[in-house]
Amino acid sequence: MMGLRGETVTVSTELLADGRRRLRFQSLHEVLADAERLAAGPVQTLGQWTFPQIVQHIADAMRGSLDGFGFQAPWLARTLIAPLVKNSLLTKGMKPGFKLPDSAQSLLPAKDVTLDAAMDCLRKVVARFESEQPQAPHPFLGKLASQEHHSLHMRHSELHLSFVVPAS
Repeated sequence: MMGLRGETVTVSTELLADGRRRLRFQSLHEVLADAERLAAGPVQTLGQWTFPQIVQHIADAMRGSLDGFGFQAPWLARTLIAPLVKNSLLTKGMKPGFKLPDSAQSLLPAKDVTLDAAMDCLRKVVARFESEQPQAPHPFLGKLASQEHHSLHMRHSELHLSFVVPAS
């Protein structure tokens, strides 16, 4: 599959034991290309959110790195836990099952978000990442270098998009 800038985008068709897809993105353009491919056909989701909600959540998280998140994790988590897990989150990925705290409600997508609206948000925020440097501190990990923001969003997208499987 070809990406937005002509690069080859390879998306694994391997399924994990729980039915999710195994994903590994090398760029935010690959995230967008995968979402576009999924949006072109029928899909099923394995989690609690719809496909449009997943896309909107990914876009909102990316936008937070540019515009600010408006909340932060408790001091103890930021100071003691974040330094221990940061490298793993940025390189190995995220595990399913984490529940956002009440302070992070702004990252929860609306139940009635449409796929067209969510995809439009994702397209726009990926385009912004091309021309703007993400500088807002992450609510849990704190200050991140630009490439760390990119890595975080690729790992975050891998987690959420793994729950979206093309319908057979």
